[in-house]
Amino acid sequence: MSSPPPAKRLPMPSVQYTQLFINGRFVDSRLGRTFPSFNPFTGQQVATVQEAGQEDVDAAVKAARAAFEVWRAMDASQRGRILYKLGDLVEQNLETIAGLDSLENGIPINESLHTVGAAAAILRFYGGLADKIKGETIPSDGNFLTITLKEPMGIAAIIIPWNSPTLMAAKTVGPALAAGNAVLLKPAEQTSLSALFIAHLSTLLPELPPGVLNVLPGDGRTGAMLSAHASIDKITFTGSTEVGQSILAASARSNLKRVTLELGGKSPLVVFEDADVEQAARLAFAALFVSNGQVCCCGSRTYVHASIYEQFVEETRKLALARVVGDPFST
Repeated sequence: MSSPPPAKRLPMPSVQYTQLFINGRFVDSRLGRTFPSFNPFTGQQVATVQEAGQEDVDAAVKAARAAFEVWRAMDASQRGRILYKLGDLVEQNLETIAGLDSLENGIPINESLHTVGAAAAILRFYGGLADKIKGETIPSDGNFLTITLKEPMGIAAIIIPWNSPTLMAAKTVGPALAAGNAVLLKPAEQTSLSALFIAHLSTLLPELPPGVLNVLPGDGRTGAMLSAHASIDKITFTGSTEVGQSILAASARSNLKRVTLELGGKSPLVVFEDADVEQAARLAFAALFVSNGQVCCCGSRTYVHASIYEQFVEETRKLALARVVGDPFST
C-alpha cells in the first residue's frame, strides 16, 4: 500500500502595508500609536500596525464626506464597474490575500483561499446590483404622483471581526459602496493586513475617488470613536453581544446613526433516534469545527436522542482525536 503524498506547504506572504489608509493614501497614525500582529500558529510577531486615534478618525470622516458627494453623483453603472474591477483584483491576488488571512488568524489556507474567492464574487455581485437599486410608484387618490426614491445614507463605518476578514469586508463594504456611500472600514486588531492590502488594490483603480474607501486599524477604542462620531451616518458591526450593546448606546447618544448588528448566536443541531449516527456525527463535527470553529453560525449545540447518545458521543470522540492541529499553510 503506497503512502500518501507529502503535504504541500504554501509560502507565507510578505507583509507590505501596515499604515492607516485615509483619502487614498497610506499614512502613519497622528499620535504614533501602533500595535503588534501575531501569527497564532507560531506565536511570533509578523507586523507592527498603525493604530487609528481620534484625529485619524476625524481626518478619515472629512475625506469620506468630500468623496461621498462625488461618489453619490457618479452614474450607478460606473460605480458598479469599479466594484466589479475591485472584485477582479481581489481574485487576481487571491493567494496573497488568503495568505494574509491565514497568517493572522490561523485558518487553514485552503479555507482562506475559498473565502477570499467568495469575497471576490461578492464584490462583483454588488457591482452588478449597483444600477438596479430602485424605488416604487405608489397609487394615490387625486391628481398626484407618489414615488419613493432610494438614496445613499452618507458615511458608513464598518467594523468587522477576525474570523474571516476578507469575506466579512466584502459582504459589508460591497453593498455600502454599491449604494453610493463612502466607507470607513475598521478591521479587527488581530487581522488588519488583508484589509490594508485591499486598500492598496483600490489605489489601482484611478476612477475610484480618494476617500470613498478608508481603512482604520485599531482596537476597541477606535471602534468606540466611530460609534460616537456625530458625522458618521451608519455603523455596522459583527461581533459580541456586549460590544454590540455599547455600539448601539454610543450611536444613540451621538447622532442616532443607523445601526446594523450581527451578534452571532448558539445555533443548535437536533439528532433524532432514527438518524444515521455516523453521518450525523460527521455533520455535527463539521458544523462545529469549520474554520476552526470561528464562525458565528457554527453548530455550537447538539441535542441527541437519549437512545443513541452514547454511540453519538463515541463517534464524535473518534473524529476529535483524529483532527490534526498544525501549520495552516500545509495543504
